[in-house]
Amino acid sequence: MLEAIKQQVLECARQAEVMGLCRQRSGNFSIRDKETGLVCITPTGMDRQEMTHRDIVVVNMDAEVVEAETLHRPTSEVTMHLKIYASRPDVQAVVHTHSKFALTFAILNKPIPAIVTELMHLGCKEGYIPVAPYGRPGTPALGESVIQPLQISDVALMEKHGAVAVDKDIKEALLKAAYVEELAEIYYNTLTLLGPGKEPDYVSKEELQKWAYPKEIKLLPGEDK
Repeated sequence: MLEAIKQQVLECARQAEVMGLCRQRSGNFSIRDKETGLVCITPTGMDRQEMTHRDIVVVNMDAEVVEAETLHRPTSEVTMHLKIYASRPDVQAVVHTHSKFALTFAILNKPIPAIVTELMHLGCKEGYIPVAPYGRPGTPALGESVIQPLQISDVALMEKHGAVAVDKDIKEALLKAAYVEELAEIYYNTLTLLGPGKEPDYVSKEELQKWAYPKEIKLLPGEDK
């Protein structure tokens, strides 16, 4: 069932580890099938290098396991993924990572401001990466905590936990998670250089919203704009 989607989830999970976005067995990944509404999600407590697409679990929106070929349970944070899908009908993929610099600011409960214009690619409507309040892993509270932040952004830090990114495509969601980690590292380095109590200048929300593909570029007929 949904073999192609399972393979995409597996490849994303492995790539996240290669990119340093999560280590050992941390993090979880899912895709919602547009036709059936079923969700393919990584299993709990399994090494990604040993995982195959057959280990990816299929659940419905009521958190009922529909298929588990190898009898692995879905990640304990499956309800967080389902609550995101329920609150964001436009989202088809969820990536949850535990990258080091992003987690540093999540522990501090400190949003990441628009220190560079690349923040505009992350759907941050208010001009910063928000922090979801603490929710205990494996409980409905974790899912509830990310709903509001993901209404104003496609990415969020999770207090004392990690980061989450969403998109229509799982490769794009993973790329957003990678951008979060890169921005977190840049912000950390900038704060270190500035010294205690100092903050860098930010790009305003208004400036971020003004960006558009340059009209001066002459495209071929029929080329995407």
